[in-house]
Amino acid sequence: METLLFAAPGALMPALAAALLGLLIGSFLNVVIYRMPKMMQREFDNACAENCGKEPPHTDAFSLWGPRSCCPKCGHQITALENIPVISWLVLRGKCSSCKAPISARYPAVELISAILSGLLVWQFGSGWAGMAVMAFGLILLALTLIDFDTQFLPDDLVYPLLWLGLLINLNGTFASLRDAVIGAVAGYMVLWSVNELFKLWKKMDGMGNGDFKLLAALGAWMGWQLLPAIIVLSSVVGAVVGIAMMLLGGKSRETKIPFGPYLAGAGMLAMLFGPELSSSMLGIVQP
Repeated sequence: METLLFAAPGALMPALAAALLGLLIGSFLNVVIYRMPKMMQREFDNACAENCGKEPPHTDAFSLWGPRSCCPKCGHQITALENIPVISWLVLRGKCSSCKAPISARYPAVELISAILSGLLVWQFGSGWAGMAVMAFGLILLALTLIDFDTQFLPDDLVYPLLWLGLLINLNGTFASLRDAVIGAVAGYMVLWSVNELFKLWKKMDGMGNGDFKLLAALGAWMGWQLLPAIIVLSSVVGAVVGIAMMLLGGKSRETKIPFGPYLAGAGMLAMLFGPELSSSMLGIVQP
């Protein structure tokens, strides 16, 4: 039996505690989602300038930890009272306290999704190490989904820790045997890499990014190779449906790039929650 990390009776109290923790983490996820792509771009710009013998264009400190968040319109620094998850947004009525510029509703939405997801995962997997690990799994996938949706990039700084954490948590076979996890990581990467290589031979261009290969490798590391077919089929079907809908309803062309990471992340979360049932119903695979 796992050691409980929350000293509360029954399943409800640990789930509620996890939801509260997820709400707080969701506030930080908003920072990660907004800043990490900008950090990547700044590093790229500085590297290009250095290779050209020029001065780096970005010399000010900019990271996940600083400077303090501020209004992008007037520069007003967000105070602690203005940074309470969900509540501050509601009290401020979705507007900057200084210039009254609108604050996107996505910020409290991310916090609420983070809270609900955290509570659900701890309810499902318990409040021991497995529950804490799968909570981290879900929150990293949430951040990756929104970053890929915004920028069509999946940062290595999130994908690699997700992969290594999957292998570590399966050292004792928590979600899959270590053998299946290692095979899953390798197979996950190679499957999409191979599909992309075939696509390049046909279209003379990449069909997906390296981040997608690494993300599927991470999902394989968490759940083993047996669930990869279900993840691939589910994410591909949903991606195809969304792509067709965008062409029919949104006036998008067939050449419009659609991020695949959100569909992989969504399929991975479903596989984590309903793995054996999903795999058996979709592909007739019997899980050990």
